[in-house]
Amino acid sequence: MTLTPSSTRVRQAELFPRAAGVLLHPTSLPGPGPSGDFGRSAYAFVDWLHAAGCRLWQVLPMVPPAGSGSPYLSASALCGSPWLIDLEGLASEGLLDRADCVPPPHDANRADGSATCVWKGPLLARAADRLLASPHHPMFDDLQRALVHATWAVDAGLFAVLKRRSGDACWWTWPRELRDRDPAAVAHSRQTLHAEVAREVAIQVFFSHQWARLRAYAAERGVRVIGDVPIYVDVDSVDVWCAPHLFQLDDQRRPTAVAGVPPDYFSATGQLWGNPLYDWNAMQRDGFRWWTLRLKRALAHADLVRLDHFRGFSAYWSVPAGSADARGGQWQPGPGAALFAALRRSFGALPLIAEDLGDIDAAVVALREGQGLPGMKVLQFAFGGARDHPFLPHHHGRDFAVYTGTHDNDTARGWWLATPAAHDHLRKYLGVPGTDVAWDLIRAALASCAHTAIVPAQDVLDLGSEARLNVPGVTAGNWSWRLRDGQLTEQHAARFRSLAEVYGRV
Repeated sequence: MTLTPSSTRVRQAELFPRAAGVLLHPTSLPGPGPSGDFGRSAYAFVDWLHAAGCRLWQVLPMVPPAGSGSPYLSASALCGSPWLIDLEGLASEGLLDRADCVPPPHDANRADGSATCVWKGPLLARAADRLLASPHHPMFDDLQRALVHATWAVDAGLFAVLKRRSGDACWWTWPRELRDRDPAAVAHSRQTLHAEVAREVAIQVFFSHQWARLRAYAAERGVRVIGDVPIYVDVDSVDVWCAPHLFQLDDQRRPTAVAGVPPDYFSATGQLWGNPLYDWNAMQRDGFRWWTLRLKRALAHADLVRLDHFRGFSAYWSVPAGSADARGGQWQPGPGAALFAALRRSFGALPLIAEDLGDIDAAVVALREGQGLPGMKVLQFAFGGARDHPFLPHHHGRDFAVYTGTHDNDTARGWWLATPAAHDHLRKYLGVPGTDVAWDLIRAALASCAHTAIVPAQDVLDLGSEARLNVPGVTAGNWSWRLRDGQLTEQHAARFRSLAEVYGRV
């Protein structure tokens, strides 16, 4: 499909009508289990969004999370998280008994990934075995198609089984024939481990089935989903194991350099993420097929996609492997426009939001604008500094998404209490006393000329730092905040809707 610049602009305008939404990852939904999921609370949240006049629901990556619970570290960039699957939904499909759906006692305020794994893992395996033994079940044909055609799912299933059988050893420590994916060794493993691999693929079918049903419910109520694609993948992942030639690795399959960012707002020593870096030249030689598949999978789960760390596509921070922190890194050229040209050949106008935060230079801006992608403005960064800060609302353009804060920020109330230097500026700029700062920022976001306005659920509730979801650079205590049943009320919905109507977002 070929698009002219004018047709691209028209299509982008269709993709991004003026709208408002709420950021809430499904793990933060309330419910009886250790983590939120696609069950009744998710449908109730969609109903709340509809009542609030929200046309958008933004989620974080819905991939299998790392042990820390981070959705930005995963063993597979293409799979869905098993822990989001609703067991009651499987029971209604005849794949579990109702008694299986009673969760163990847990702290209702924490989304504990390990507790979810221990509880749900055996039950999902049981449901998968029932599906595999039920050729007349409505999902059986989907499972058979996945086993034949979804190579990514079969690879991920084999990887998961091999990891489990190795005692969760990193893949580069496996026997050489498996580490290097010797064709005969891989074929033998697929044959001898077929039943276990099929079980893993069945669990992916459960995820896709339940999420598709929930998305359809949201679409019927005028709510679209914004997904999230992290720029990097985890080194101990099926993605790197299956395509080591696309990453900067040595002959032992270990990274020669890793990802991060230089010193910034969040850390004086930078952030050392540790992800393997792409070999962009190798990716370009095969037409960026890996990225095309990745975006295809993302768009199977979302209407729009936030592309994390967009600046890394212009130039990325390369840190020598083994470094103690990120200060010793250097900028290296990214794929630039070539990647997006390849994606546009497959998808036409790109339904992407560029997360262009951090150390941004003119080249990053030129790349984003050249691709016609909306960028991001975060209101917490706007106040307390320069009076010409580009995140102040009078500098916003239409082609942006404005946020009161993101999943990496403190809540609006927490930020306000921790940032007294911003108080005078915000009071004067917004003409408010500062006694209701979360809703002052919500009003400013909804009033912005940016076509998209997103508010974290914590700010709708005016919660403090105890409700923060993530602190970048800190490995413990993140990703655990959850809503309580009924915490988002009709009054919250009415207040949000009234502002969304005033500012033309309903």
